[in-house]
Amino acid sequence: MKITWLGQAGLLFETDGKKIVIDPYLSDNVKNFEPQNYRRVPVDESFLQIKPDVLIITHNHLDHLDHETLKYYLTPDCKAVTLTPNGCVQEIRKTYPNTQCNHVHFNPGTEWTEGNVRFRAVKAEHSDPNAIGVIITAEGKNYYVTGDTLYNKQVLASLPDEEIYAIFLPCNGRGNNMNMADASRFAKETGAKYAVPFHIGLFDSFTNDAFDHPNKITPKFFEEILIP
Repeated sequence: MKITWLGQAGLLFETDGKKIVIDPYLSDNVKNFEPQNYRRVPVDESFLQIKPDVLIITHNHLDHLDHETLKYYLTPDCKAVTLTPNGCVQEIRKTYPNTQCNHVHFNPGTEWTEGNVRFRAVKAEHSDPNAIGVIITAEGKNYYVTGDTLYNKQVLASLPDEEIYAIFLPCNGRGNNMNMADASRFAKETGAKYAVPFHIGLFDSFTNDAFDHPNKITPKFFEEILIP
């Protein structure tokens, strides 16, 4: 399993011969609507050349569903499976009508298997009421990408009773996301062996120094996240 941080909440998983892209934000589009939220880190344009096999969008906010990025992926020859919740799937179908993609409604409780990889949509608590998290099961391990969410007991209760190898979660404390303290509590309550706090450093100068977890992994922009 190779996992690369694309910045903000973006991830690239490479496993089973597949490229799985989650919430790619490889533009400066948000600045056009919220000038204070401009990119502090330049885009590595090599990641715009990816041909995803699976594309996951967790919710319909600009730094997650970014058409300035998606137009590079959802081209007429794209045959990806898109896993998106209500509010996203309709917009993607409408905006990219000429792709060869398989658009799957991916709402909490839905599962999708692609090759040897299983995807499960789980609840998130965010200002987009359709927001989801996703559990990716591959190579005998569960990887939990929470999507944008607040600390929420219902979210925790909705998770499967299985070991989580690594959790990826926001910790910026703004825009209806967990802050460092709550993200630390959340990660520990999931029982995740490793925790990767992100959604920081692009629109702000935050670091994850205040995030407490015995096996915290600090990601770097556009580099592989080295999980043992």
